[in-house]
Amino acid sequence: MVCEACQKGKQFKNSFKQKNFVPTSTPLELLHMDLFGPSWTMSLGGNYYGLVILDESRYKWILFIVTKDDTFTTFKRLTRVFPDEKNCNISAIKTNYRGEFQNKKFESFYDKFGIKHYF
Repeated sequence: MVCEACQKGKQFKNSFKQKNFVPTSTPLELLHMDLFGPSWTMSLGGNYYGLVILDESRYKWILFIVTKDDTFTTFKRLTRVFPDEKNCNISAIKTNYRGEFQNKKFESFYDKFGIKHYF
């Protein structure tokens, strides 16, 4: 028999309790976005960066892009699909405090469509 302290010491990660509720009432009410890269391994399409978008309802999109500069273009292209796919519009976006989401292109897009941006 292994003691509890030994089990925790060998444990790689703690499990998070699963949410039994969704804090938003409609899809796309709050999107969490992040950009990762450059990765060590190239994607099948030849890309080294990835744009990760997570809806509060836990629906996810992972879009692979060539450079950081493609972040806005890729996001804008995806937002054209959202109203048709989910039958609603984006209300708020939460990102880290980094330049890829904090620039004139994104800010004018947020203002044009009334999207709140949180860091």
